[in-house]
Amino acid sequence: MADLTLTPNLDRPDDFYAALIAAHDGLSEDDSAAFNARLILILANQIGDAQVIGAALKAAAKPDR
Repeated sequence: MADLTLTPNLDRPDDFYAALIAAHDGLSEDDSAAFNARLILILANQIGDAQVIGAALKAAAKPDR
């Protein structure tokens, strides 16, 4: 299984969160879901490692994360 960084690892997490929320501003629920899907695909492509992406999917499926 690929090693994932599951502890905070962003330089400025509040700025990222604010930008993410702002990106959703004015979007319908469907458009917001489509935005999230596109963002996930772009980030998965950036990672580029199927093992790491699979491990992330498993980690995200756990409700305690």
